[in-house]
This record gives sequence, C-alpha cells and structure tokens, in this order.
Amino acid sequence: MPLNDEVKKIAESKPFYAVAGVGDYAVEKLRELPEQFHRLQSRRTEAGAVARDLPTMARKYATTVQTKAEAVAKDLPEKAKGYADTITAKATLLYDEFANRGRKVVSRVTGEAALELEDVSASAEPAIAARPATPRKSTRTTGAGTKA
Repeated sequence: MPLNDEVKKIAESKPFYAVAGVGDYAVEKLRELPEQFHRLQSRRTEAGAVARDLPTMARKYATTVQTKAEAVAKDLPEKAKGYADTITAKATLLYDEFANRGRKVVSRVTGEAALELEDVSASAEPAIAARPATPRKSTRTTGAGTKA
C-alpha cells in the first residue's frame, strides 16, 4: 500500500482525532496557567496560616481515621468495582469528546490551509500580459486536400 494511502488512513482515524483533541485541550489549559498562577500567589498568606494549624488538625483526625479506615476496608471490593465501571464509562465518553474536538480542529486547520494554498497559488500564477490580437492562419483542409 502506498505511503500516501497509509497516512490518509491514519489521519482519518478516531485515535488521530482524539490525539488532536487532547493537544487542543492542552493548549487551552496552558493558556490559563498565568491566571491560575497569579490567583495562587494571592493565597500564599492563607496557606501559611493553614500550615501553622496542621499539627493540631493532624492529631484531631488521627483518632477518627482508624475507625473510618476499618469501615471503608469492608466495603472496598464492592466500591472498587463500582469505581472501575464509572471510570471506564467516563474514559469512553472523554475519548469520544476528544475525538470530536480533534475532528473540529483538523477540519478548521485543513480549511485554513486550503485557503492559504489558494492564496499562494493565485499569487504565484504569472500575470497574463495583454497581447494584441493577431489573426491566425487557417490550417483547415478542404475535401480536395488543399488549404483553404
């Protein structure tokens, strides 16, 4: 199979679109980082106050953790199965969402590339210079084999 057909097959697959969608999502989230960084910097003093109270809070929670852990351990196998089913369903949904997002991104980008290609090809075509019209000589032959 020619390489071009292989590339086209890959580029039209759901995993390809999902990867494109994940990339677009990552870019979106990276653009939000500066704002989040400034927001977290403004909460720095609040974090210091919480850090000072941590030893007291840890002692308080230590007494209740053991009894809660025993209760959770009994229900763990059943809850684990439920969590696994939920995660599977959410992962499938997320995969489909990323694939749809990727289709839109690829469609948008290829449409823009096609428009750019049209612009480039139109500007690369040589201009047709206006030439004076010269009469053409007829090369038709008549039935007797002579030129008209």
